[in-house]
Amino acid sequence: MIRIALIIGSISSLAFVPWILLKAWISPLPDTVQEQLNEAIDHGFDGMIVYVDQAGKPPEFYAAGWNDRKNKIPADPKALFKIASISKLYVAVAVAKLVNDNQLSLDKTLADYFPELADRIENSDRITLRMMVQHRSGIPNFTDTPGYWEAPPKTNRENLELVLDKPADFKPDKKYRYSNTNYLLIGEILDKTLGYSHHQYIKRKILMPLDLNHTYSLLSEVNIDNVMSGYYVGCDDDLKYNDFVNPAGSMVATAEDVGVFLRALNDGSVFNEGEQEIYSSIYIYEHTGLLPGYQSIAKYHKYIDAVVIQFNNTTDFNGYEWSLAEIAYKRVVKIVRRRKD
Repeated sequence: MIRIALIIGSISSLAFVPWILLKAWISPLPDTVQEQLNEAIDHGFDGMIVYVDQAGKPPEFYAAGWNDRKNKIPADPKALFKIASISKLYVAVAVAKLVNDNQLSLDKTLADYFPELADRIENSDRITLRMMVQHRSGIPNFTDTPGYWEAPPKTNRENLELVLDKPADFKPDKKYRYSNTNYLLIGEILDKTLGYSHHQYIKRKILMPLDLNHTYSLLSEVNIDNVMSGYYVGCDDDLKYNDFVNPAGSMVATAEDVGVFLRALNDGSVFNEGEQEIYSSIYIYEHTGLLPGYQSIAKYHKYIDAVVIQFNNTTDFNGYEWSLAEIAYKRVVKIVRRRKD
């Protein structure tokens, strides 16, 4: 009886296996990156872009699926894309540069920078700029507000209001917890310190020196027709028209521009003397991004000396799309590695 019960239980449990993930993971690895993208499209993505920059080889551009499924426009490997939280890398570089120039201090507190928030954000007199950059502040994440993505606020202040007077998630520097509020506040600190928009600073100090002519801080700066459409499972709307105001999630760029930036970040050429040491002490050298309709992965793989950028324009926060994107990405990297071997 016990054996029969175990067998029945095992068979029943198979109903809960995410077969689409298993299939994506164990299927034979294709010979080419393009074949892998085509395979990923078959798993439900509307469109994908991959950019590969491997040392000693020309940059490679790949695309599959739709740039705009309604109008049947094929995916374009050089289309603009909402890179979401990959934007945080650019902000962290700006922080490192300003700290090196003695315009910012990593050890000053949030209350030092914004005394008016001292009584509205718990522990603001103990939360340092360093902790905010590293997501160790304990400040709640405004995007975790129930129903947030159904009608996102239109201004930074409205986003901030969602967490003001709320209890801290934990005591400063005691844990790591990702919070977009940290970078919203960092953007405000940068603006106050500079006396002008930190977006202008990023353009002048990071984008222009690297000739990143297809990277923009805000959706409003671009021709919307050049932006890849974004889709959410079960929704017919094209989400490229939805603007996102968080300073560390608003950037728009091509995969190539993100790749060039990531290469410069990892080889140090984006930094002036003294800046990389500061950056290395506060933030990471790779990132992912996720917004409704847009998910992205940007990483440098030292063992094959390759930057690989992947964009997907289909999301479902309650589904398997993110896991499928990660599986596809790892398989692309395996193909690049195998090719090098």
